[in-house]
Amino acid sequence: MVLIKAIKKNKEKPIAKVLHYYDKIKVAVIKLSSELKVGDEIRIVGGENTDFQQKVESIQIDYKPLKKAKKGQEVGLKFKKQAREGYQVFKV
Repeated sequence: MVLIKAIKKNKEKPIAKVLHYYDKIKVAVIKLSSELKVGDEIRIVGGENTDFQQKVESIQIDYKPLKKAKKGQEVGLKFKKQAREGYQVFKV
């Protein structure tokens, strides 16, 4: 079991960092260091208790939906759980 987790973690690529999280609407603003598309599977890791995966269902910039976002862009994503500034986002 430990070996499977190690292999899985090696395939994950860090793609973003959380800049801000809006708790009431459960949306994070992230700064991308790699491309991200709707449908991609991501993992959010940070703090002592935060480590979850989810599928990207929408990406927005200035309230406008995108199908994909490029490296360097700051975009909004809906998160299924709470995040905080500085948490890492990985592409699975």
